[in-house]
Amino acid sequence: MRFDIYLLYLLLRLFGKLPLRTLHGVGAAIGRFLRWSRSRTVHNTSVNLRIVRPQLDDAAHAVLLREVMEDSGRSATEIARIWGNDAERALDLVREVRGEALFDAALAGGKGVIIAAPHLGCWELLNYWLCRKTPMAILYRPPRIAAVEGLLRKVRGALAPEQVRAEGAGVRTLYKRLAAGGTVGILPDQKPRAGEGEVAPFFGQDALTMVLLPRLAARTGATVLFAFAERLPRGEGYRIHLLPAPEGLDDADLAVACRALNRGVEQCVELAFTQYQWHYKRYSADTWRSPYD
Repeated sequence: MRFDIYLLYLLLRLFGKLPLRTLHGVGAAIGRFLRWSRSRTVHNTSVNLRIVRPQLDDAAHAVLLREVMEDSGRSATEIARIWGNDAERALDLVREVRGEALFDAALAGGKGVIIAAPHLGCWELLNYWLCRKTPMAILYRPPRIAAVEGLLRKVRGALAPEQVRAEGAGVRTLYKRLAAGGTVGILPDQKPRAGEGEVAPFFGQDALTMVLLPRLAARTGATVLFAFAERLPRGEGYRIHLLPAPEGLDDADLAVACRALNRGVEQCVELAFTQYQWHYKRYSADTWRSPYD
């Protein structure tokens, strides 16, 4: 492991000894500070909130923006508690699981399970919980800094999912795993590359939407479940949610399927609205004017 990456690992271990409530408090303070910055993150977040909550006046929008930025800060600092400890110790922070019976039934069905995990709450803790239940492969894009991959392998330890690159060979691996009755995880709100998606409404506004997940579901007959780890107040821990996919997600008509996919993400987001990664430029595409300009 590169020296600077190893130093980061040691810092994670050090700060990981702090109580979750302390880490969340520091994160919220950072978020409030950044709220007044002129960063692109705050700008993009504000634009997205205007799109998905158009009914809010300026005062209500400002309050929501502050709350979202606070949760963005918490998502950054809590990673020390998740990555800076043994995975099993991190799982001690799970206080409740809603929908576990759905997951158990899907695993027992033997037709494969697709976990659609949006950019919501603490997805690293969700990975741990899922991988303790069953081996899992996740589709991912390699980090820009290659050395970070070594850090990810080390901190995730025995509960690390198999990482499958988002390319041809990796997609074939997902099909094989599902055909064998296995479990795969995909970020359903990841913006696809140009020419690889379908336009579908997301909170009432057109957004380029991935087609891979609906195609996997349609071709394999796998059960699709949406999942996320909700951050509880006052650093009390986390609540795991597993929800059934909306009807139509495996439809052969990709327009129908992608609308259902986005509805599934919306249903998750509405359960923990401020914990969504609202700075993500979901409403941009090469073929239309970006609202973030």
